[in-house]
Amino acid sequence: MLFALINIISYLSMIVVTVVIVQFVLSLAITFNIVSMTNPYVAAIYQSLNMILDPLLNPIRKILPDTGMIDFSPIVLIVALRVLQMLLSGLAMDMAQAGI
Repeated sequence: MLFALINIISYLSMIVVTVVIVQFVLSLAITFNIVSMTNPYVAAIYQSLNMILDPLLNPIRKILPDTGMIDFSPIVLIVALRVLQMLLSGLAMDMAQAGI
């Protein structure tokens, strides 16, 4: 049962990391005028990605100090998800070795 939970969390974290990377690339493309926010499709995709990620990133942004234009909260989110995966994997291995 714990292995299934770990697999589900791992799968969900891969999805979140992929969305973070897509949002980062799209924000760079908008910043360097490769794509324009006047395009309704680009604006809709960008707003959708922000609506998905903001509930995850806003608590991290409140904790991190203000660094100006650089937002480190996506990096912190990715690292936190990876640490959670490692902790759960270690817990599952310990439980498997103990025979629980």
